[in-house]
Amino acid sequence: MRALDLFCGAGLSSSGARAAGVTLAGAIDLSAVATETYAHNFPTAEVVNKRLEDVRPRVLRDKIGDIQLLLASPECTNHTCAKGSAPRSEQSRATAMQVLRFAKAFEPRWIIMENVVHMRPWSRYPELIESLRNMGYNVREQVLDASKFGVAQKRRRLFIICDKEDQPVEIIPRARKTRCVRDILDSDEAWTMTTLVRAGRAKDTLARAERAITELGNRESFLIVYYGTDGCGGWQPLDRPLRTVTTVDRFALVRPSRSGYQMRMLQVPELKRAMGLNDGFQMPIGTRRDKIRLLGNGVCPPVMAAVVKSLKA
Repeated sequence: MRALDLFCGAGLSSSGARAAGVTLAGAIDLSAVATETYAHNFPTAEVVNKRLEDVRPRVLRDKIGDIQLLLASPECTNHTCAKGSAPRSEQSRATAMQVLRFAKAFEPRWIIMENVVHMRPWSRYPELIESLRNMGYNVREQVLDASKFGVAQKRRRLFIICDKEDQPVEIIPRARKTRCVRDILDSDEAWTMTTLVRAGRAKDTLARAERAITELGNRESFLIVYYGTDGCGGWQPLDRPLRTVTTVDRFALVRPSRSGYQMRMLQVPELKRAMGLNDGFQMPIGTRRDKIRLLGNGVCPPVMAAVVKSLKA
């Protein structure tokens, strides 16, 4: 099975597909940091750093040949509830319709689209699904939680799974163990920690830590939501999957010590594990902020691997 990855990002979707036996023939993304990272991990793929609107699908098909699988993770920022009440860009949302243009040119048997669950209320979502069906695809829409697939993160995403020859089957998680935050953390000595209570520390940060200490006692480590907010008190214990990794540096680890509570942000290697990436996936390009953004925009590879295996079966 050969595949083309649209909105490829750093290549997390492709990593899952590769784990399921797929050869990545090509990939397209507007971000230069993303495509450089992708090319580093998939050196034999034809990687295009352009807007999809500026790529001619038939020309690309002449260059990379036939594919059987089309992967796509269209822009999600203007669908997600994380944007709050801020205005939505309809132009950004409409990038999902580019998938139809590439599907017509490449005629793959299978298409897998991934996005946030909040894509479904979009006004053009029914048009997208109906267009896929009119092209001859049997379509299954399923919401999958990465924590059910052996990933140490609770991340619910919508998968639109399309097959021209058969009805896609329901994806059944088969992970034997639920992984948690402790499974992704580096040793205490790996990264420098700073004092939690110090001059200039935000009151909201200290309040979240205080809520955790009240609940857990003064001997347990925990995470706080350092940037942004959530509806769960702004903290979580270490014996549960990490809450959703986003495109900003969101989570801080807090540990008790003899000199008082110490804290540090979760680091890129830890967030990579939280996404379900193996150690072979490298991110040598870009700043720390770039890497966190690429991870937060990605698809957990074990989930994509499970979806692809269901189609191959």
